[in-house]
Amino acid sequence: MSREDPHDLLAMVFARPREALAAARALLADGRGPYESSIARQALGILHREFGDLEAAIGELRQAVRLARRSGSADRETDVLATLGIALLQSGRTRAGLSALDQAAARAESTRADGTRADGTTRARVLFRRAGARWILGRHGPALDDLRDAVPALLAARDTVWAARALTLRGHVQLALGAVRPADADFRTAQDMLGPTRQEHDSAVAVQNRGVAAFRTGDLPAALALLDEAERRFSSLGTPMFDLVADRCAVLLAAGLARDALEHADGGLRLLARLRGQATRRAELLLIAARAALQSGDPATAGERAGEARRLFARQHRAWWSEHARLIVLQAEHATPDAPARRTALGEAQRLAARLAGLGSPEVWQAHLLAGRIALALGRAGVAERHLARAADVRHRGPATSRAGGWLAEALRAEAAGEPRRLLHACRAGLALIEEHRLTFGSSELHALATAQGAELVTLAQRHLLREGRPRRLLAWTERWRATSLAVPAVSPPEDGELLARLAALRQAEHLLAQARQDGAASAAALERDRSRLESRVRSTTLQTKGGSRGGRERRDDDRTGRLLDALGAGRLAELVAVDGTLHVLLCGDGTVRRHTAGPMDRAVAEVEFARSRLRRLAYERDPDQGELHDLGARLERAVLGPAADLLGERAPLVVVPPSTLHTTPWGLLPSLRRRPFTVAPSARAWLRARSAPRPDGGRVVLVRGPGVTHADREVREIAGLYAEAGREVSLLEAGRSTAPAVLAAIDGSLLAHLAAHGTFRADSPLFSSLHLDDGPLTGYDLERLRRAPHHLVLSSCDSGQMAAVGADELLGLATALLRLGTAGIVASVVPVNDETAVPVMLGLHDGLRRGLGLAEALCRARGDDVSFIAIGAG
Repeated sequence: MSREDPHDLLAMVFARPREALAAARALLADGRGPYESSIARQALGILHREFGDLEAAIGELRQAVRLARRSGSADRETDVLATLGIALLQSGRTRAGLSALDQAAARAESTRADGTRADGTTRARVLFRRAGARWILGRHGPALDDLRDAVPALLAARDTVWAARALTLRGHVQLALGAVRPADADFRTAQDMLGPTRQEHDSAVAVQNRGVAAFRTGDLPAALALLDEAERRFSSLGTPMFDLVADRCAVLLAAGLARDALEHADGGLRLLARLRGQATRRAELLLIAARAALQSGDPATAGERAGEARRLFARQHRAWWSEHARLIVLQAEHATPDAPARRTALGEAQRLAARLAGLGSPEVWQAHLLAGRIALALGRAGVAERHLARAADVRHRGPATSRAGGWLAEALRAEAAGEPRRLLHACRAGLALIEEHRLTFGSSELHALATAQGAELVTLAQRHLLREGRPRRLLAWTERWRATSLAVPAVSPPEDGELLARLAALRQAEHLLAQARQDGAASAAALERDRSRLESRVRSTTLQTKGGSRGGRERRDDDRTGRLLDALGAGRLAELVAVDGTLHVLLCGDGTVRRHTAGPMDRAVAEVEFARSRLRRLAYERDPDQGELHDLGARLERAVLGPAADLLGERAPLVVVPPSTLHTTPWGLLPSLRRRPFTVAPSARAWLRARSAPRPDGGRVVLVRGPGVTHADREVREIAGLYAEAGREVSLLEAGRSTAPAVLAAIDGSLLAHLAAHGTFRADSPLFSSLHLDDGPLTGYDLERLRRAPHHLVLSSCDSGQMAAVGADELLGLATALLRLGTAGIVASVVPVNDETAVPVMLGLHDGLRRGLGLAEALCRARGDDVSFIAIGAG
């Protein structure tokens, strides 16, 4: 900092905050006069305000005002007073903050600068700050009024940094009013202006704002990448940014990552509390946390967080924000299970819609949709029609997800009016928009999660077709939104050396952690933190992968169903469908689709969990009671198949397509399936796709033995002998050679791969489910990097076939990673496996495969009394 120009200190605050802190303290220690000391106190106040303790900030700024007044510089006093006004506002003292800003604006208007700022930039800077305060309060019109004066003045004065800040603020105000393109233009101009400067903090903010613009235009992978870059920049500066937390949460919510958003918001709230930071930021983070809780299916938490946010906004006189918090409170109340529809709630929703409309909120359609829902529940058809029509208006404008919400309102209108064609058109149009949105994602996780936004549209169509008694169309509509992520060709991740290094580091961390736990080492806790950090980075990188094109024309419903029935031939397909809590079986075969009612969905889920718990115990018994197994299976069969179990035909091959929540069913336990070849598919479309997967040239067989698996050595060597007798090429990886890179290279494009390795299923993050190899875990993220999937895959470890139900009716896990890449069929277990008794099953399976049997037929002949293994995909 130059001694002749102490104003350099203020420019340094955001460019190099650590240096600014040291320089301000040094300037005060030098005993400078009131003018320069005022600048130092102001710099300290800004540093505390943005990155630390607000009360300390206000104390420093009050001293700065007094020192400026003593210096006799009206310009200096005006500038500090505006800075103090922002700090007071952010601490929740709205009236005092606005009063200080108004005083500063009045002084700047009535007096010219005293030579320090003779070009009038002080007034423009004050107006910019007041515009920021008005934006925080949701007073967007007055904010734009201030910016209309401030932006031209700052540009004319060539005050580059402050002009860029003013353009950035104008962009945020326009975003709040739904004007995305003008906002994006302001953000880009601001970024270009900041490029040549040394304002590193402002440059990081520019990157953050580009992320916000990308989010609002629907490019979520780009938004996540830009926000990650901004976070890295802020971290290097040592400047925590709580609005970055809020921005990231908004993107995570739009991507369907509601739990991640809630954790991120809660982490920001905890840090803010430790720093005694801005009350305004606390209220905003509470609001985003409430949205995340509501989206993740926790209305109680949503109502609690939104209620607290609303009280804070009210104390801060932030009407715009308060009304949006009220919207979450009402939505949470309506989403609470068994919440009665109340006339008072209808009135509150109607009044809220009117207030949001008056504020120019782009979310007003949500209030109209809520009012329409409540009116429908109360039987107020006319009121419902009026509000749903207003909500439906948004279907023609805005981002894809909002337009899909408009089509949902239109579908509810059509259902209430008894117009089925209009209902199905609205459902179809809404799902098409969500699909358009999903295709921007390359991440299989985001593909799956985003389907949740279309769940109600599908349910509306299913409910109508169920009432109409049209099982063939009910099947088509169920297939329209079941395991759809597997219907989109996988996007190959870029050859990212950094990602590969992180995956390798993750395996090493897991390997070391396992050893530390076994040895009882004190380093285990630190290694767990390292593993979590690496997992977060791997996942973050994959979420930023951009999507590809759809490819191909969407078939009509009749075309798809006809193709399915033709492909079945003499076989059968049982598609299980849950509509309004009742489980139905759509039995396909002989050119027809027939519907049968199985019973309550809750009962089916409970029976699956009961059967799985019993099988976990029986897996460790050498000779489990077959009578108990039969009774357990019969009980389970009644719950999941009902009367359809008696209509499956004699030994006809069967494809079972359950909803995602029933995919962990031990299907081999059902009496009607014990002696029948069957395969389990995520969807009928996935079965058709797997069935037509091209068989690779050659017949390479890969056998892998992981560490610590009892009887695995015997298993892989005897299987190798079977194929050697048949003259087949066999690659055997064992004895320290079964590392992740070696296994991936070997199975890439193979005809058949058999992995005898312990597995871990991760319900919290399914693509981190893994197989344990010599150098650590082989995860779903590793498998997604294969160029060509193995045609057939056998996983002989425990729970290797488990997949997590996510989104509307999607699955994630090791198996889905491979099915999406083109694997035709997988044999895996959905319950614990007895390693010793599994060996003869595996030998029998491979004996059948080498003789040309399909997976399902070979497994059926080899199964015996085993109920652990199933064939997944196409048998």
